[in-house]
Amino acid sequence: MAKTVTPRNATRPKAATRSTTPRTPAHSRKPTRRKATRYWSGRVTRESDALDLEGGVFSLKDPKRIAASLKRSAERSSRRKAEPYRSALSMLVFYINRAGKKLPASRRRTLERAKGELRRQFGRE
Repeated sequence: MAKTVTPRNATRPKAATRSTTPRTPAHSRKPTRRKATRYWSGRVTRESDALDLEGGVFSLKDPKRIAASLKRSAERSSRRKAEPYRSALSMLVFYINRAGKKLPASRRRTLERAKGELRRQFGRE
């Protein structure tokens, strides 16, 4: 029994295409939207109407200093929409949530203590 061998360059019948309309040439198509290279939360931090924060406030080691800085920023800001306490606490919680699982436990503890200190400084306890 002899096996038939077909050459590699042999033409096969083309499969039926779904559309009978010609494709739009690549040069006249609309450009596709590029994937964002940064996170939306970074844009919120930069452009938000919440607060104008002091640089490096979340990298401070003392919870009292973090809370004092947030309070100062919240009270001075003319861009915030809510009362100062809500705005300050909102930014602190936003930062903690944004860091997610990458935030070391010691840093998370410091920031959680800053939340308590913020309550004390605003007289909410």
